[in-house]
Amino acid sequence: MLYNHIGNPMSRTLLPLSLTATLMGGVAFAEVPRVAADIAPVHSLVARVMDGVGAPDLIIQTGASPHEYSLRPSEASALQEADLVFWIGPDLTPWLTETIENLAPDAAVTILLESEGTIKLEFREGALFEAHDHDDHGDEDHDEEDGHDNHDHDEHAEEKDHDDHGEEHADEDGHDDHGHDEHAEDEDHEDHEDHDDHGDDHAGHEGHDHGAHDPHAWLSPQNAANWLNVIAAQLSVADPDNAGTYFANAAAGRAEMDALVTQVNATLDPVRGGSFVVFHDAYQYFETDFDFPASGAISIGDASDPSPARIAEVQARIADEGISCVLAEPQFNAGLVTTVLDGSEANTGVIDPLGSDLEPGATLYPQLISNMATALADCLE
Repeated sequence: MLYNHIGNPMSRTLLPLSLTATLMGGVAFAEVPRVAADIAPVHSLVARVMDGVGAPDLIIQTGASPHEYSLRPSEASALQEADLVFWIGPDLTPWLTETIENLAPDAAVTILLESEGTIKLEFREGALFEAHDHDDHGDEDHDEEDGHDNHDHDEHAEEKDHDDHGEEHADEDGHDDHGHDEHAEDEDHEDHEDHDDHGDDHAGHEGHDHGAHDPHAWLSPQNAANWLNVIAAQLSVADPDNAGTYFANAAAGRAEMDALVTQVNATLDPVRGGSFVVFHDAYQYFETDFDFPASGAISIGDASDPSPARIAEVQARIADEGISCVLAEPQFNAGLVTTVLDGSEANTGVIDPLGSDLEPGATLYPQLISNMATALADCLE
């Protein structure tokens, strides 16, 4: 159970603004509220809205996979001191649920994946993605007034690929686990071993606990634009004196998002029709926004090790269909990409869904999306 700002139980959905205001009952912060965000792209969006007022704290350091992470003491302290927390949600980081409950029980918590207006895509099945008509996006809620060129989402959403987000929370070298030992045996993390024991298209899926939707929703600029308003609304309830600045920043950020979409389409247009395989199935929101579907993924959505059968399936597609690009990621095992490329003449490149080489802050998000488009285009040339 998560808690709202005044410590009362709340669901994991975003409370309506009017209800939140009622619950807070005029309890405004005398100072700018302390804010924490889970991953660098979310932190960037929050920083954009808070520009000129304050700065949020980043909980999961850049360069680390959010699927498996142990908080540093400074990051745990940032959560403890937070008045507001913004995160994608337990579908991406199930281990963070109990951490927020324990460290930030009085914070106003916003799960962005469940916020109103968020486009949500279902998981894709199998190592290879087959294009098909997808007239709806499950439970997603489109904001038709965003003004983004989304290249007709409904016409090309790919076959659902099962994203697995119930994996064990593994400690990372050099990190203080700061109370995370209890997560290793949490019920959300049980029965998640032996990823490689499955020899069919659902390798690594059986026995895994996950939500209904692919959580990599930040890779849709449409979602990012919507979340700017969600963030501004929550900050304004907590800090009404700066509400005008928050909403003005959100409006400016949305205009910047429109320009970003135009820029990315211009980058991708010369290589449209090219075929590529990604390291793990994290990119369907980007693919859908820009009408540029991948041909498959080496690993499932949590980047756990793929089965030999899955690797063989991807290798066969690369050989049979002349896939021209295989993209690695800085957070994960590059050796698997080398294995998949064995005997192939396909190009390789590195695509980063988290902006691990970028400076955290308001400009990280547009740089992240732009860099992803450039990496893809360069690999396909």
